[in-house]
Amino acid sequence: MSEQTPVIYHVEDQVAWLRLNRPEHLNAMTNSLMRGICEAVQRVRDDSQVRVLVLTGEGRSFCAGADLKQVADGGAAASAADNISDSADEDISGDYFNQALAAIKNSPVPTVARVNGPAAGGGLGLALACDVTIAAESAFFVATFGPNLGIVPDMGTTWNLPRRVGRARALGMALLGQRIDANQAEDWGLIWRAVADEALDDATQEVISILRNSSSDASTRIRETIDAGIDNGFERQLELEMEHQAVLIPKNMREGAKAFLQKRQPQFSGSRRQ
Repeated sequence: MSEQTPVIYHVEDQVAWLRLNRPEHLNAMTNSLMRGICEAVQRVRDDSQVRVLVLTGEGRSFCAGADLKQVADGGAAASAADNISDSADEDISGDYFNQALAAIKNSPVPTVARVNGPAAGGGLGLALACDVTIAAESAFFVATFGPNLGIVPDMGTTWNLPRRVGRARALGMALLGQRIDANQAEDWGLIWRAVADEALDDATQEVISILRNSSSDASTRIRETIDAGIDNGFERQLELEMEHQAVLIPKNMREGAKAFLQKRQPQFSGSRRQ
């Protein structure tokens, strides 16, 4: 695909695939690419048939972070606050970097990061913004912001990283900028699974199958409740759980119970959270 198509979007079997498409630049992020992510997630919102969103990269990289060549050439700063443009006359007034991360984080369907190669800098932020992150064993994760660029980690990294691996490991990754291979990332809880490169597609499809057959409403409420539980007190978390159950039990639980007793897969409604 051409450089004019920085993001490829297609839907197959109720699964939306979002492919970063700058393989010759290791899928480095530009304003156009981030705008493409925003537009793709909006298409997911508009298509009520979509039940899962998968984010991956074309070529040998997942995402190498911001396009630093433009910065070295005197272009815009490579941060979410000062977006990178693909050309000198491109409008960079919109904060597409932060908008894209917020869109993924607040997706109306569960999100899967299929990490097929390096996830560096902002690419790490993209991978961590998804609900389930699966990586090929040859992939690695690196927070290049501090030691390499002299900036604070962005793209939601400072929010997601300590929540996944704890303060000590988050600080080590951010301050030292050392690579964390996929197997170590799994051991740390940075990602869900690391699999052999040749098994990445099968492992991704396994996760897709489970999520596609789950209740989209329940999946997004699970994400919200897990995130809230990190900061809520115990009693408030009990209340939040019951607030969601008040909606989900009458909507889903009878079908789940019947399916269990009949030894079959439940057939949940595809309706999303209202």
